[in-house]
Amino acid sequence: MKDILVKIAKGILISFYYLCTKVCKIKKDVIVFESNVGRNYSGNPKAIFEEMIKLGLDKKYHCYYILEDTNMQLTGNIRKVKRARLKYFYIMATAKIWISDSRFPRYIIKRKGVHYIQTWHGTPLKKLALDMDDVVMSGETTIDNYKKLFYENAQTWDYLVSQNNFSTNIFRRAFGFEKTMLEIGYPRNDTLVNNNEEEYIVSLKEKFGLPSDKRIILYAPTWRDNEFYGNGKYKFSPKLDFDMAREQLADDYVMIVKYHYLIMDNIDWNGYGGFIYAFDSSYDISDLYLVSDLLITDYSSVMFDYSLLRRPMFFYAYDLDNYKNNLRGFYFDFISEVPGPISLTTKDLIRDILNYDPSEYEEKYYYFTKKYNHLDDGKASQKVANLIEYLVKDLENDRVIERIKNLADESDKEGRINL
Repeated sequence: MKDILVKIAKGILISFYYLCTKVCKIKKDVIVFESNVGRNYSGNPKAIFEEMIKLGLDKKYHCYYILEDTNMQLTGNIRKVKRARLKYFYIMATAKIWISDSRFPRYIIKRKGVHYIQTWHGTPLKKLALDMDDVVMSGETTIDNYKKLFYENAQTWDYLVSQNNFSTNIFRRAFGFEKTMLEIGYPRNDTLVNNNEEEYIVSLKEKFGLPSDKRIILYAPTWRDNEFYGNGKYKFSPKLDFDMAREQLADDYVMIVKYHYLIMDNIDWNGYGGFIYAFDSSYDISDLYLVSDLLITDYSSVMFDYSLLRRPMFFYAYDLDNYKNNLRGFYFDFISEVPGPISLTTKDLIRDILNYDPSEYEEKYYYFTKKYNHLDDGKASQKVANLIEYLVKDLENDRVIERIKNLADESDKEGRINL
C-alpha cells in the first residue's frame, strides 16, 4: 500500500512539473546546482558556485542547490531545495541554467531556452555508457536499454566540461556528445592548485580533527558495479585487512577512509579509534586530498585529481583481472601507466608503503600528469562562471566560448573576461 501511495504522489509531482513547463516562464536569473544526484555539496558544481561567491554573483542571481538532505551546511547566498519535492519541480521547470555532475532523472525535460552545463565527475578510467559491453549495475536491465537512456540524457547537455584531451575524445564517443565541449580542466581541482599551502592544510586538519604528528593516508576506492543493495545503493566491501594495516602502520600513520557517493553502508569503525577516520560522501574529497600525505585507491578517477599534488599514490587492485575483464574494462593500460606500486594483497600494500622510493616512479608520474593534468591551471571555475554570465544574457557564441577556454591574463580584477 505504501509503495502504491509513493508512486501516486510521484506521478502527481511529475504532472505538476510538466504543467509548470507549459505555463511558467523561464527565469533568467535562476541557476540550479546539483552534486552527485543531490547526495552532497561537493565536486565541480560546488567549486563553480564558490567561485561565483568570490565574484559576487551569488547576490546577483538566484542560486539553488538540490539536496537530499537540506540540513547540509552551505556557504554563500544560496537556497537549498529538497530533491523530488514540490519546490524542486518548480525550480527545475523555471531555471535558466542547470549545472550538474551527474544525470538528472528521465522525467526532467529541458525546455528551449534553458542552458545545461554538465560538469561530469571524473576523467574516465573505466568504460562508460555507449562503450560498455555489459551492465551489471543496480536498477539496470539490459545493456541496450542502458545505452539508449544514457544517450538520450546526454543529448540534453549543452556544455560538457572535460579535464583533459584524453577525456574529450572518450566523452565524444561514449556519450554521443556533439555539442560544446569545455576542455578547461576540472573546477573542483582549482583548490589543489591554489590552496596547496601549509597554512591552509593545517587549518583543514584542525577542522577535521586530524593529528598533526602523523602522516595521513587517504584510502578512496571506487564502487563495484555488481555489489549493491538496491537501485543506486552500493556496498563498501574492499578486501583490505584494516587490522593488519593498523598493527603495522599506526605508529606513524593514520588513515582516512572516504566512501564513494554511491556507497550506502554504515560501517562501525569504533574498534579503530585513533587510526581510522571515516568520511562519508557529504565531505568534499578535495579537502581530503590536501590534508593527506599519500593516496591508496584502485580504479577510481581520484588518481587523476590527486596527481596534481605530486604525492605518492598506491593502487590496491586485489580484483584487477575480474574488474578489467568482467565488470567494466579500461580505457588505458592500468599496469603500465599508473604512477605508483600496484598491490594485490594488504601485506603487499603495507610493504609498498613502507618501502616507497619516489625516484622509481618519477618518470611515470611526469608522463601521467602531462597527459591528464595539462589543463588544470586553477582557473576552471572562473571560466565556467564567466560562461554563466554570458548565458544569462544569451550572449554565448563561438567567440565567447573560445575566449573562455583560453582565459589567461586577459580578465579584469574581478575575474571577468574583457571582450
